Amino acid sequence: MHITVSGKQVELSDALRTRVSMNLDVIANKYFDEAMEAQVTFSRARSFFTCDINVHAGRGLRLRGEGEAADANGAFDDAAEHIAKRLRRYRRRVNEHARDLANRDRPEAARQYVLRQEEAEPDQTAAPEQVKALCYATVIAETQTEISRLSVGEAVMRMDLADQPVMMFRNSATGELNVVYRRSDGNIGWIDPAQHESLSPAA
Repeated sequence: MHITVSGKQVELSDALRTRVSMNLDVIANKYFDEAMEAQVTFSRARSFFTCDINVHAGRGLRLRGEGEAADANGAFDDAAEHIAKRLRRYRRRVNEHARDLANRDRPEAARQYVLRQEEAEPDQTAAPEQVKALCYATVIAETQTEISRLSVGEAVMRMDLADQPVMMFRNSATGELNVVYRRSDGNIGWIDPAQHESLSPAA
């Protein structure tokens, strides 16, 4: 697995880089036949270190873990444990899912945008609550992404592994574009435009 270790305004020792590579190799080999690449980024915020780990474990299968601690080694351990915890939760399904990807159609290409909300020029005749609502969005980032054909259960698994708040996918049962998202109450929301007799997620 190709592993990139970098720091944002943080000097990283060779010992830390070696430790990161060895530990991620152990995690990858335990759960995957072959993981492709990983990016590990360290930074410092006031009196503590942060570590962000992003692993590309297969076509469309990504994992993310974040950690923080008083030192860089502790921050990495925290982030790696977050990834390992998610993998333990889906141990059997992750392996089956990763092997099954080779037999599936290629995901649809899409664009993902990051928008920044800004206040527009106020309308002097508008009520205060209307002025507050007046805004426009500026595109500050644009990346390529994929829309995969998945069951609802697989989409929830991928969203959780990648530590994302929302995921769009094409429902393998209906062919319709669906969305799963993490609700503020901790439950999972599912948006499906198709008509179903049953709303039980497919495993």
